Amino acid sequence: MIPVSEGDDERLAGYRHLIAGDRSSRHDRRSATFVVEGARAIGRLLEEGWPTRSVLLSDRRAAARPDLVEAAEAAGVDVFVAPRDLFDGIAGYPVHRGALALAERPPERRPGEIVAGARLVLVVEAVNDFENLGALFRNAAAFGAGAVLLDPRTADPLYRRCVRVSLGQVLRVPFARVGEWPSGLETLTAAGFTIVALTPAGDVAMDQAAGSVGGPVAVMVGSEADGLTPQALSWAGRAVRIPMAPGVDSLNVATAAAIGLHRFAGAAQVGPDRPA
Repeated sequence: MIPVSEGDDERLAGYRHLIAGDRSSRHDRRSATFVVEGARAIGRLLEEGWPTRSVLLSDRRAAARPDLVEAAEAAGVDVFVAPRDLFDGIAGYPVHRGALALAERPPERRPGEIVAGARLVLVVEAVNDFENLGALFRNAAAFGAGAVLLDPRTADPLYRRCVRVSLGQVLRVPFARVGEWPSGLETLTAAGFTIVALTPAGDVAMDQAAGSVGGPVAVMVGSEADGLTPQALSWAGRAVRIPMAPGVDSLNVATAAAIGLHRFAGAAQVGPDRPA
């Protein structure tokens, strides 16, 4: 472990000003890095073998999690340790979990590459809330989705808050952006996927649709404000609604996706006990 006594230590430049307005959209991409917050997510980072530049822990967190320190050192990753006040001063906000890591962004992957061999896929359009996106990845992992495809407007899945909310599952479930949207969804249809769009305006109830779909399935969800665009819906083989009580017209996007992934995992023949 490497003790830190100065906030302007250049080795810690990647951890500064983490809540600045342009941090997620410009700085991280320009530096080809991203920040992971929380011991559990950092453990996933190291476990999955992501290229990691360093780990920064508060002195209290380092003492409480010797296993995390050992895992980082075993991976050849420097572990910096700072007093709690200095740690928060570097980050620019109170980091309650006292654990951060700086990792390298991977090269962008192609949709066709990550869906090859998958039986269940999650497709996301225009979801800009980092916590919703993190929850979507957590659900994708829980229900055996082999990949997540993102449209160009969806937020950065490697943003710190998204990785944290996903409990590190963003680092485990393969993802790619569909550059040409929505025509790029042809990658799925050409691979034999049935695209199931979740929408309150769906003409088929979920239970009925799940019983009539077989083979690889792609569950598609859109933003909470506007739902799926007509252009995206035009690519769906099924437009499916989740039956709800009178007076309720929609669900949180992550909740709706969880229901859809769970229901269609059987049709796609994957699940928690059947790997994708």
